Amino acid sequence: MAKIKMKKKSTSTDMTAMCDVAFLLLTFFILTATAKIPEALPVDTPASTVQTKLPDSDLATLTIGNTDGKDKIFFDLKGRDVRKRTLELMGQKYNVAFSEEDKDKFALMTDFGVPIQNLKQIIDMKASDRVKANQPGVPMDSLDNQLKEWVYNARIANNEYNNSINSKQELQIAIKGDAKEQYPVIKKVMDILQDQHINSFSLVTGLRGKDF
Repeated sequence: MAKIKMKKKSTSTDMTAMCDVAFLLLTFFILTATAKIPEALPVDTPASTVQTKLPDSDLATLTIGNTDGKDKIFFDLKGRDVRKRTLELMGQKYNVAFSEEDKDKFALMTDFGVPIQNLKQIIDMKASDRVKANQPGVPMDSLDNQLKEWVYNARIANNEYNNSINSKQELQIAIKGDAKEQYPVIKKVMDILQDQHINSFSLVTGLRGKDF
């Protein structure tokens, strides 16, 4: 008895719903994503095979680089509340007035490298203009060691904030130096930290492949 062959029918899938979902997800990620703000002092960090991630909070980063033949150091601090309180303490220390609007803008900034007396000019700039601005670096000489005061007051602000949320986490310090930076400059920054009994800090490096 001959077999009956079933007629093959072409199948088609309606992709309308899937395309709608894909575009909705794409729109969601675009609207919720935040663009990475470029660093005011980009540096080429030395290579290392160590993979230790820096914390997202309770961290102050001291960036050391050289532009126009001059060594500069920039300061950055994680945490909006801690940044605002640190700026307030620094304003009191150097008798520089900052409005609430200045503090709110400062809380959203990244690293900076100017004396406290000129910081308001940097705060008032747009993010794109701030990166292009000629910042001479945070003073750290013996007559005007503002870097020491930034670290000191950042630790106070961090402790105050953590006490308010019942946390005992201390502020961690990271040094991010250019691979070509001279050792005496790095040592000077380390000495500033050790004067405040900060003997444990991180050195930021770039990841390189292991040699086999």
